[in-house]
Amino acid sequence: MSLARTLSPLISGDVRDDPYTRHLYASDASMYAIQPLAVAFPRHADDVQALVAACGELGVPVLPRGAGTSLAGQTVGAAVIVDFSRHMNRIIEIDGATARVQPGVVQDQLNRAARKYGLMFGPDTSTSNRATIGGMIGNNSAGSHSVRYGSTVDHVQSLKVVLADATTPDLATDPRLNTAVAGALRGLDLEGFPRFWRHSGGYRLDLAASGDLTKLIVGSEGTLAVVTEATVGLVERPKAKAIAVGHFTSTPAAIAATADALTFDAASVELLDKAILDLSRQRVDYAGLGGILEGDPQALLFVEFFGDTPKEVADRVDELAATWKAGGHGYHTLRALTARQQSAVLKVRKAGLGLLMASSVGSRRPLAFVEDTAVPPERLLPYVEEFAAILDRHGLSAGFYGHCSVGCLHIRPFVDLRVPAEIATMRAVAEEIAELAARHGGVNSSEHGDGLARSEFNRRLFGEDLYEAMRQVKRIFDPGGLLNPGKIVDAPPMTEHLRDPSMPEPRPLTTTLSFADGMHAAADRCMNVGVCRKDDTGVMCPSYMATREEEHSTRGRANALVKALSSEDPRGALGDERLHGILDLCLECKACQSECPLGVDMAALKSEFLHQYQDIHGVPLRSRVFGAIRTLNRLGSATAPLSNWLAGFARGPLGLSGSRPLPRFHRDTLLRWHARRPAAPGTGRGEVILLADSFTSYTEPGIGRAAVELLERAGYHVRLEARGCCGRSSISKGLLDRARTMAASMVARLAESDAPIAGVEPSCLLTLKDEYAALLPGDPRVAEVAARARLVPDLLTEAIDDGSLTLGDALRGRRILLHGHCHEKAVVGTTATRELLSRIPGAEVEEIDAGCCGMAGSFGFEREHYDLSMKIGGLRLFPAVAASSPDTLLAATGVSCRQQIAHGAGRAARHPVELVHEAAGLS
Repeated sequence: MSLARTLSPLISGDVRDDPYTRHLYASDASMYAIQPLAVAFPRHADDVQALVAACGELGVPVLPRGAGTSLAGQTVGAAVIVDFSRHMNRIIEIDGATARVQPGVVQDQLNRAARKYGLMFGPDTSTSNRATIGGMIGNNSAGSHSVRYGSTVDHVQSLKVVLADATTPDLATDPRLNTAVAGALRGLDLEGFPRFWRHSGGYRLDLAASGDLTKLIVGSEGTLAVVTEATVGLVERPKAKAIAVGHFTSTPAAIAATADALTFDAASVELLDKAILDLSRQRVDYAGLGGILEGDPQALLFVEFFGDTPKEVADRVDELAATWKAGGHGYHTLRALTARQQSAVLKVRKAGLGLLMASSVGSRRPLAFVEDTAVPPERLLPYVEEFAAILDRHGLSAGFYGHCSVGCLHIRPFVDLRVPAEIATMRAVAEEIAELAARHGGVNSSEHGDGLARSEFNRRLFGEDLYEAMRQVKRIFDPGGLLNPGKIVDAPPMTEHLRDPSMPEPRPLTTTLSFADGMHAAADRCMNVGVCRKDDTGVMCPSYMATREEEHSTRGRANALVKALSSEDPRGALGDERLHGILDLCLECKACQSECPLGVDMAALKSEFLHQYQDIHGVPLRSRVFGAIRTLNRLGSATAPLSNWLAGFARGPLGLSGSRPLPRFHRDTLLRWHARRPAAPGTGRGEVILLADSFTSYTEPGIGRAAVELLERAGYHVRLEARGCCGRSSISKGLLDRARTMAASMVARLAESDAPIAGVEPSCLLTLKDEYAALLPGDPRVAEVAARARLVPDLLTEAIDDGSLTLGDALRGRRILLHGHCHEKAVVGTTATRELLSRIPGAEVEEIDAGCCGMAGSFGFEREHYDLSMKIGGLRLFPAVAASSPDTLLAATGVSCRQQIAHGAGRAARHPVELVHEAAGLS
């Protein structure tokens, strides 16, 4: 009997041990991978106790896990992994400045709940939008504000735990444990332990000496006990913040300016080097910082100040800038005083790891094996100089970022673990850096824990007496060594269980879409940093936000594809039904293309997967019908209104939900309307080609008419491109051969002119800028067409600004709530649309961070996807609409978005072009 079948009846949650689930949990954000025995998803503490008891009887290890973003390999192992993030994620209560939480609660989730009380959780990790409190307790996480708030251990007040024998002792008072631990510590010299306060390596024997063993569990990486509930202290949320961004000509110059920042009581001092900054400039979602910098800095220093008033913190920014200038530190100081300015600054800082990972070339990646050292801040400059010299001597390059305020820099050398000589180099560097940190009075692990990367060195770093005491403490709590074995004490060498060497070389696979280094490499870009597990901002990943299932995150899907594409027969593996189930809920929103720091393009990967899968199993009728959406809409319009009555009868054969209203076909299409109009000559702007997409042409012709009239008023001669489909719907259904034919035809027609190409439906227009390059590699006309393709709001804003198009007061005093289309956000951003609406005189424009609407083309119409579609819309979009006043105007750029808002929120949303049309007096 499988382990899952043995354990599942014992708990109310579920247990899985199928090959795909085990593969998805075999790795974390570290360089390690170990297949687990099974994965359990407990619903409450009783489930956890039952699991631990059963595993104890079976002699099976147990490994607690939160978001799986460990950088040192703490959360991988040959064990039953207990995933707390899916169900045990409840905030039990907030009472005064104290919160009781389950271990799966995400840090930002707790902070959102505490905000109403003016409070927050002090430790601030860069992964705060997915890191769980349980994981932070396991690692003794710290973060950028640790100079002010310390580490997690400083905020944990009490814990409820399950020990390896399935007992649940009170850590503060249990006489058996306290007596045993006191005996292990007897005679030890604990003075000065740890040697540097910002310490997360080994067991905190110094804190255990107090008699309350709660603190001993913090930082123990699940090796001593399984936490089922935590009581943590909260701190007062700062009333005002400001950030000074110093520009420097080198990394050492930036570090040298840290001391001045600390004299002004900085809440954080963060370093970012040029390597990471340059990477951020290349990404739509992270480019905001690059646009406000002065010159080309080689390093930036972000200094954050907290205070009671905006003036107080702004004054400190000015004082620091003056001090830096007087001391010759840096050449410019940027002042980020507003929330919007600070968002652009902090977004890039928090994405440092992912952006650095994105610069990986093949299997050469920036690895976290020496990135968690810390030294006293006054020793940081000489330490970094010696660190750099060690890397130079071994021929390694690295990116530098981290917390200058506490002497902790995350330095990640690029190493290819598929080359044995480079593994040897990595080990040699790890040994040298550990000794270097000790020599400068620092520590080898300051906030990311020991895991598999650093545990091996603990005997050498702590000495025989302290290390043996740690081993004895482990035996007291876990006599059988079943709780996350091989971490902190009695660990394997750091070079065992490396992920890349264990992966087989991928077999050749012919794909229809062009991937730069192949489909396997495109999926293997994922390094498990877990940004796709966030649930409170942005778009990625909508189905994970709704299900909280690892396999429905971008990370889960990418890892599942890596498994399939690493098999002996990758083409055959892509026909697997289990894999289809994992990829089925991908909405192809493209958010991962921009929000994932590594740019994992799951939309393209799913399209290619569907193509390969359907090549084996055949193309479903529904996919054929929706893949030919232009033909469907054209025929529907030609036979309207009869077609609108008959459409309902297609629900059953096509598997469509009976709850979702179907689009209405219009007899008077955009093409017919345009053909009967007298040609407008234009007044100086020349010709523009308007992409008459399948929706604007046949189901929402009013939007197309508004676009034509506005472009003509702006001085353009408008020519409709209505001779074929862009192929968007075929791509989404995996009908890539058909899509390639459509793309080739479209490119050939558009290349006949050099006029700008405009569109109002983002998913269609942006297909020209995005997918065509992968469908038609090597065709030089593709890049030329892509460069000319622009959304209509781009052109209209230019016309308004140069006086060619004038808007009136028809919408003065009105509030406009904008919801951008996912593809628009991912490929070009929503700035142009927001700017266009802001040109309407007297209108107040607000773009809502509502994520994906959940409709995703045909996805929301499909019977098996309808409920999830509505759940996604209900996460943030529907509440945001409901919170707006009845006279608020709703604007949405995508046809799917407008359908979803009408159905799910009961409000009509208009295309921004329609609102501008009204403001121009053309309605």
